[in-house]
Amino acid sequence: MTQLTFQELQSYLALKYKEGRTSSALFMKLVEEIGEVAEVLNQLEGRKENTGNASLEKELVDVIHYAVAIASINDIDLTKAIINKDKQAAVKYNQAPNLEEYLVVQNKED
Repeated sequence: MTQLTFQELQSYLALKYKEGRTSSALFMKLVEEIGEVAEVLNQLEGRKENTGNASLEKELVDVIHYAVAIASINDIDLTKAIINKDKQAAVKYNQAPNLEEYLVVQNKED
């Protein structure tokens, strides 16, 4: 199976959206997709009639797509940002290991 990193996805989406899409336009698409995730969850959890077309996987992929696209066109390195944010949260909530520590251990085991 093909592996994908945040850097690769960001490079691809930066190329795809380098012209014509603004952060606010992509954000509107992100909000739409979040609404679709809510619809699927409501169907899966019995709060709404299940139409049979619900796919949580597809809707979550769409959410990730637009969130990463917004970061990409704004030159945000998501890998770095996620690791830094997780370090802050680990300190704030007294959690261990943090993501960076976890990755170090995982890489040693591979």
